[in-house]
Amino acid sequence: MPLESRISAVLGPTNTGKTHLAIERMLGHRTGIIGLPLRLLAREVYDRIVAKRGPSVVALVTGEERIVPERTQYWVCTTEAMPEGLTADFLALDEIQLCADPERGHIFTDRLMRARGLVETMFLGSHTMRPAIADLVPKAQFSSRERFSTLSYTGSKKISRMPARSAVVGFSVDNVYAIAELIRRQKGGCAVVMGALSPRTRNAQVALYQNGDVDYLVATDAIGMGLNLDIDHVAFSATAKFDGRRMRDLFPHELGQIAGRAGRHTQAGTFGVTGEASPFRPDLVEALENHRFAPIKKLMWRNPTLDFGTPERLIASLEAGTDDPWLIRARENDDVLALKSLNEAGEVRGRIQGPPDVKLLWDVCRIPDFRGISHAEHATLLTRIFGFLHDTGHVPDDWLATQIKRIDRTEGDIDALSKRLSFIRTWTYIAQRKGWVADESHWREATRAVEDRLSDALHGALTQRFVDRRTSVLLRRLKQKEHLVAEVNDKGEVAVEGEFVGRLEGFRFRQDGTASPDEAKTLRQAAYEALKPEFSLRADRFYNAPDTELDFTEQGGLMWGNSAVGKLVKGADPLKPGVEPFVDDEAGADVAEKVRRRLQHFIDRRVATLFEPLVALSSDETLTGLARGFGFRLVENLGVIPRESVAAEVKELDQDARGLLRKHGVRFGQYTIFQQALLKPAPTRLRLVLWSLANDLQEFPESPPPGLVTIPNVPDVPKGYYTLSGYHPAGTRAIRIDMLERLADLLRAKDSRAGFEATPDMLSITGMTLEQFADLMAGLGYKGEKAEREKARPDPLAASAPSETPAPEAPAATDAPAPNPIPEEASPIAESVADAGADAGATEATTDGAGAAAPEMEVYYTFTWAPRPRGPRREGGFRGNRDGQPQGQGRGGEGRGESGERRAGGGNRPERGERGDRPERGDRPKGGGKPGKGGKPGAKGDHNKPRQFEARPPREQKVDPDNPFAVLAALRDRK
Repeated sequence: MPLESRISAVLGPTNTGKTHLAIERMLGHRTGIIGLPLRLLAREVYDRIVAKRGPSVVALVTGEERIVPERTQYWVCTTEAMPEGLTADFLALDEIQLCADPERGHIFTDRLMRARGLVETMFLGSHTMRPAIADLVPKAQFSSRERFSTLSYTGSKKISRMPARSAVVGFSVDNVYAIAELIRRQKGGCAVVMGALSPRTRNAQVALYQNGDVDYLVATDAIGMGLNLDIDHVAFSATAKFDGRRMRDLFPHELGQIAGRAGRHTQAGTFGVTGEASPFRPDLVEALENHRFAPIKKLMWRNPTLDFGTPERLIASLEAGTDDPWLIRARENDDVLALKSLNEAGEVRGRIQGPPDVKLLWDVCRIPDFRGISHAEHATLLTRIFGFLHDTGHVPDDWLATQIKRIDRTEGDIDALSKRLSFIRTWTYIAQRKGWVADESHWREATRAVEDRLSDALHGALTQRFVDRRTSVLLRRLKQKEHLVAEVNDKGEVAVEGEFVGRLEGFRFRQDGTASPDEAKTLRQAAYEALKPEFSLRADRFYNAPDTELDFTEQGGLMWGNSAVGKLVKGADPLKPGVEPFVDDEAGADVAEKVRRRLQHFIDRRVATLFEPLVALSSDETLTGLARGFGFRLVENLGVIPRESVAAEVKELDQDARGLLRKHGVRFGQYTIFQQALLKPAPTRLRLVLWSLANDLQEFPESPPPGLVTIPNVPDVPKGYYTLSGYHPAGTRAIRIDMLERLADLLRAKDSRAGFEATPDMLSITGMTLEQFADLMAGLGYKGEKAEREKARPDPLAASAPSETPAPEAPAATDAPAPNPIPEEASPIAESVADAGADAGATEATTDGAGAAAPEMEVYYTFTWAPRPRGPRREGGFRGNRDGQPQGQGRGGEGRGESGERRAGGGNRPERGERGDRPERGDRPKGGGKPGKGGKPGAKGDHNKPRQFEARPPREQKVDPDNPFAVLAALRDRK
């Protein structure tokens, strides 16, 4: 290499004229070579030089194309295909920053370090390569070029709002085709450009765009490698791609390379995102707009000095490392993987006799895997080709003709044609290798002809699929203000030119995806022209519609009949949610505002109706002090609140405060404080929606089916769900809180210290079997001891005697009946009735031979109070205090009952008959008006006055003060 050779590095962003400068400099020399990153770009540069110097002196050499005239002066090549050992006065390498590419970088690094022109060498690329070039090529002279036009970020845009002359970038074939299909439906058509296309197909597609037949281009990142197109806006549909090994995010300088295609020469360009791509960060936007990126710190490198002594030595030389801090050994690419695979094959190893065979094997392994089927399939093909070249010196003509004939078919869809094009590229590559076929000229022309036919067929298929000629005509009619006839019938069906195109659902137009897909965007525009008066008429009807036609869903949707017209959104107050109407932008702001006001009126009235007791409680100005504060707590919790969460506040309420709250239907239950009217299905359904909105839940929990006494206790539900649904979790199921309070009335009458058994009334209230009831009691803090005993037979005389016990009063009606989810034949009550009838009719049939009756056994449980230790618990479960007593119970065995007086054994097991709390019989005071029962003698029915407890001296007996039931029993004895 002459010492006077000049080396320069021309660095700058896109649209700075670097490639144009290199072409002009090369044509200023007698001979020249330029290496380019893509064969598409190589073909473009080749055509430009041929236009200036003629085809007789310009050569084009790529992996699959080779045009070399006899008097060649200028070589246009892909970087990988640059002829080795060829010298020229001028040499240029474009996109030199690809030295850092994980897959191809080692080729560019090798050219950077070893390729030189006799007179002038020029490296073209990004500023990110300046430090690396300065260190690896010390003699390089740097020059910077500024972008001719500005580049600015416009944020995210939908495909439907993409401006004309835009390019949408994707990073997979499926993604590109999906976007192209969408643009065809919405914009009338687009051109498709991908690196995998043949130059002929690509040029035809680019011409479609450049000529103005379509205004949109869908491309891969191939457009970032110097392709000169008239693009005003670049939109990224994704910011990650598969690099051959894994999915990875694009580096900022890679994004800048693609975004820089927007704006040509002095025309400004814009870039942004679309589809599912996330908006760019501010720092990334600044870097892309100002073309400032972090310098490249490592270049991919592969040892250029290969040892062809044996396959093992060749592999070792390929895997050799380097001590240069700028270089990093390239990963194993397809050629190295193929070499290792073929070296392990017996039929290949048997043919290796010396270095020439190893060199041939390496040349075969460097055939790119154009087909991309699998490594095994590719290795099988390479083994076959190596066998041909080793044994006969060339690939047999008849075998090659058979392979090409199988591909030479132009029928089929885009995928089939693309696959055949990828296959022909393999045979085109083989035909371009010197000495690999017997008649190089014939096979180069044959493979080129097949590729051209397939390319033309693929271009036709792409155009047919992604360009709709009729839509283009309709678009021009709209631009020329020609009227398209559209109408809307009474069912909301919309037709354009007599063809059904969709329907109006509420205030949103839903286009039919199958009626006229080729004209989607145009017909949508025409449909909206017809819908403008319909929107106004429909908004008037909706505004005057009665509330009975509107409803809300359990996910917060707002419905008008069967049409969704809006959704609820979080408001400043849980009882005052906002609304968001579903109205198309084309309907106008007046229509949207009218729909919003009507929806707001509806939900405000619905809340006021279903939560009337709660609204009245919140607006009652007579409530003061603690009562008012407790009322606010209840309003915040939408009318249902666990008692243990407000135990301290409840204790502080005096009898007058409780009386004021009871007037609003507030019930102070043992486990829950609630307003009975709010447990009905409709308020419960709305309460869950309002609670979900207030807590910003993405998915709203649905209310349980109405009428069920118990439901499953699922662990993974949002906290507070069961309470707001009107249920209390206990064990594996959750019981309705009003039924739980009725059960609590029955439990208070039992001696929990000595133990008690479940009564039929308890099982009837819960609708459970005995085993299920035991699990429920365990969840409430009771211990159940399971045992068996001989079943008692009923006394026939006693059964026939009339009962003097009055029939129990029927419980108060709730929102819906409380069905027993246990099958009737499995119900313990049904079993006891059936057994009693069987026993009454039986005589000595059950006796054995000795005359003794065989005992019939029954299972029973004895329940005792067994609070769990204080500690973490699930929602609704019981938690004792430090003394092991029920929550809310004092250490001295006393608790504060509902009326505010101190009670023995209070806390989580309130005394019987808390007045005014429950509508059931057990809620009424026992023996109202009788002496010793809390009322004045003779004051019959005076239930609103506080009970008067008489102080009695304690009897001298030992009572465990920490056992509430022992204290309660002692008090009863004293009475």
